[in-house]
Amino acid sequence: MMTINTIVKAALASSLCFSIALHAQTKHEDMPKLSLDLSDVTVSGLSSGGYMATQFQLAHSDWVKGVGVLAAGPYFCAKGDITTALAQCVNKTDTQPDLTVLSEQAAQYAKAGKLADLGNMKDAKVWLFHGKRDVRIASEVSDALFEQYTMWTDTQNIKYVNDMSIAHLFPTKTNGTDCMTSESPFIGNCDYDAAGDMLNHLIEGLTAPDDVLSGSLHTINQQDIAGSSAKTLASEGFVYIPQSCASGESCRAHISFHGCNQYADAVDDAYTSQTGLNDWADDNNMIVLYPQTKKSLFMPLNPQGCWDWWGYASKDYANRDGDQIKAVNALLHSLNTLPSPTTKAVSQVTPQAMSQVTQPSPHQAIAQRASAQRIKTQHKIEPMKQEGFDE
Repeated sequence: MMTINTIVKAALASSLCFSIALHAQTKHEDMPKLSLDLSDVTVSGLSSGGYMATQFQLAHSDWVKGVGVLAAGPYFCAKGDITTALAQCVNKTDTQPDLTVLSEQAAQYAKAGKLADLGNMKDAKVWLFHGKRDVRIASEVSDALFEQYTMWTDTQNIKYVNDMSIAHLFPTKTNGTDCMTSESPFIGNCDYDAAGDMLNHLIEGLTAPDDVLSGSLHTINQQDIAGSSAKTLASEGFVYIPQSCASGESCRAHISFHGCNQYADAVDDAYTSQTGLNDWADDNNMIVLYPQTKKSLFMPLNPQGCWDWWGYASKDYANRDGDQIKAVNALLHSLNTLPSPTTKAVSQVTPQAMSQVTQPSPHQAIAQRASAQRIKTQHKIEPMKQEGFDE
């Protein structure tokens, strides 16, 4: 039986949380068929999403070749325990995570086939970010992630940005609020294009974005696609599709994991439209998948809609057998509906998956409000009341 103390500890884990409110234009259209190159996928995430990005990339490093992490700590830092997560992996540094133990766990998972061969990590591209004004994730925690990656990856392939006076948020060129303060919407107007810096490190030869978005945001049915693996996810997820990809051109794929309290039911389309990822994707034949969690006030307890980096969803949360990793894997591969020479067969994709990429429904108004044109003027940002234990 859950004690009050346990519930409070779980809620406190959501100190990695955000809130945004934004309204954009509406566009209705059917989901296009896509031809995706899934041999060279990249992933990224902020805070709890950063932890998940590392987990997903290590699970599938044979085809996920690059990872970007903003404000998170080392792989398996929590070791399946919320108390450890709060003591070593967020904003406390009384005890440091033992990187040898954590990396040994990764090696054991790889030997058992629950992670891809860690040898793949030698040539992986890794981009890390931690702001000097971040008080939610301690610099020592972020530094530990950097040190862990140096155990696996050539240092020339790692870029660690940790010298900027930026708070705990996703930095952008013009969107968001004061860069020095971690406040809603936790997207910062920092005169720094973190999305562009990250993607240009992970992927060679990108074209700088222009002033217009050709594509639109679409809704996918996460529950129908991923089945029981998606039981801790929201009903809908989202994918940004440039016009070039919608027209049948071969495109690459990027997965972006939101932070706690940044799931769509809480913040509308803010995370899926304001980070700058869509701008770069639009001019570089790249779709962006935005999978979504949901909050839960019952078991499994997840009151702030965080990604699972401490074990609330399944004991295998940090490897290929974890429910959320299996679910996102299924979501990505369900999008690849046109024949492609790089198509990979994925056992986690349910038989119904290919038929469950849907057009917007009344409940899918979030995606319908996504703008088809780049937002060049400032929008009114209305902070939403936070639930739980925000700092």
